[in-house]
Amino acid sequence: MADRVRPGRLQRREARAAYIFIAPWIIGFLVFTAGPMVASLWLSFTDYSLVEPGHPVGMTNYQQLLDDPRVGKSLANTFTYAAMFVPLGTVVALGLAMLLHRVGRAAGFFRTVFYLPVMTPAVAAGAMFLLLLNGQRGLLNQVLGWFGVTGPNWTTDPAWLKPSLAVVSLWTVGGSIIIYLAALNNVPRQLYEAALLDGAGPIRRFWSITLPMISGALFFTIITHTIAAMQMFDQAYTMFYGPQQKATASDESLVYMVYLFQNAFEFFKMGFASAMAWVLFVIILVITVVQVRLGNRFVYYEGDSPR
Repeated sequence: MADRVRPGRLQRREARAAYIFIAPWIIGFLVFTAGPMVASLWLSFTDYSLVEPGHPVGMTNYQQLLDDPRVGKSLANTFTYAAMFVPLGTVVALGLAMLLHRVGRAAGFFRTVFYLPVMTPAVAAGAMFLLLLNGQRGLLNQVLGWFGVTGPNWTTDPAWLKPSLAVVSLWTVGGSIIIYLAALNNVPRQLYEAALLDGAGPIRRFWSITLPMISGALFFTIITHTIAAMQMFDQAYTMFYGPQQKATASDESLVYMVYLFQNAFEFFKMGFASAMAWVLFVIILVITVVQVRLGNRFVYYEGDSPR
């Protein structure tokens, strides 16, 4: 009888130890994630301004979202920016990862160099690119001028504001480069050797071997890039809505998170901002579900045959 009891006691003891070890994460999640989410959901149905007590207003905040033209404009700008950055960031990160994959022994040094920009504060990077993309004296336009190309006014021409944000965001693709490099290192060499024996060229090997074998990493980064693009704030606010730029800011640079921030901490419309946050949460959730459903058709998993 005692032999039957001991395993149960051991399992309970191990379960208690496991809960103790994960307790800091559970507490942090409840206090800093779940708690604020529930609070913001409640605030989205109130008229709360940070300086005065809030009172329930029902669906008024959500109705105002439909009536406010700047909400639609900022959301359209965010979608446009995401449509530019996600494919561009994926292609640039994959291209750099493939170059690192061929470097050999020096890959460690260049891997560190490419990842270091991720550690740079977003505000500092935004201020730096504000100077680099200056239409008259910026370094980027000077380099284009060497090749006879007249660069645009990246930060003042409304048509180039969102492309400039997409270019600036390439500064943060270092993490994706590391992920792609790890995926490329895990592609079996014998697949390339067999393809060479069959006479497959570089393009054919890339489409038939490399892409299917790293499709899991591509799938993951595309989802994370999309989520990050929909929540983009730091660079846009630093470049176009700082103390010196706010007076001349154009609605073409107004992304959704910047407008949410303005409503919350400049206009003190915390209830309205909370409603905006929940609408964005639902939009990101829907986009992610669609990506997962579509992506599973093209992602190669170990044990399956490449599609």
